[in-house]
Amino acid sequence: MVPSEFDRQTSAHRAPWRRMGRFEATAREIWRTIGRRGVVLAVLFLSLALIVRVLFDRPGDQGPSFEAWYGNWPAVALVTGIFLVFLLGFAQPLRPGEWRRAGLFAAFFISLFTEMFGIPLTIYLLAPSLGVPATAFGHHESHLWAYLLSRTGILTLGQGVYLVMALSALLIAIGAGLVAVGWYQVHAGREELVTDGVYVVIRHPQYLGLMLIILGFNIQWPTLPTLLMAPILVGAYLVLARREDAELLMRFGPVFDRYAEEVPAFLPSLGRRYRARRGEA
Repeated sequence: MVPSEFDRQTSAHRAPWRRMGRFEATAREIWRTIGRRGVVLAVLFLSLALIVRVLFDRPGDQGPSFEAWYGNWPAVALVTGIFLVFLLGFAQPLRPGEWRRAGLFAAFFISLFTEMFGIPLTIYLLAPSLGVPATAFGHHESHLWAYLLSRTGILTLGQGVYLVMALSALLIAIGAGLVAVGWYQVHAGREELVTDGVYVVIRHPQYLGLMLIILGFNIQWPTLPTLLMAPILVGAYLVLARREDAELLMRFGPVFDRYAEEVPAFLPSLGRRYRARRGEA
């Protein structure tokens, strides 16, 4: 879904500079650089603000009731729209397969926020098996992992909500930051192989970021459709990452081969070794 490094480094930057005047080309380059940095800084600021707000907000055991929380269709439309703009703006799908993944991720968001603010289909299916009416699930109870912890007596409902919100906010914020920073670095790198910044640590920060967002939302507000779609999306990104590695190996040869040997695809571990060796060369 996210354009491959191969596509981004060979197609995304083929702007018709030769057909522009020198001043116009310079002005557009300055604007794009400033604009991209502004977008990344905004995402990082909002991610940090999300973490701070969640960490300092300690909910009690009582939250908005079922009737007060659900049926909020303006919220469904607004939040879904925001995340779809985020998804398409940073993903920029080019190939048919990337559009299919984008469509699946869009379905993930639509399903998630429809159940989060509109109609809680998962709760309607789950409530009878728990022996409680669906209307017993207000805002706090609808954090199903928190509700499960409270049912088992491990934590109070308020403590469970705080735990799942803190963990999910951290994962979502880190994921959004990785997507934004990876996007900026690839576009700033033009047709060169990007191996600095976050790419010193992992080769596929954007895909890892999207996986963390999926995981974060499934911790915060699990639903049957999103739980089913999550492994499909993660598997699709793993396949896409392997394909991109093959394309980059064809384009950059031994340079990428050495980079791939030193820098892991998703789990940071040996990235600094590559930077150190490159500095020694």
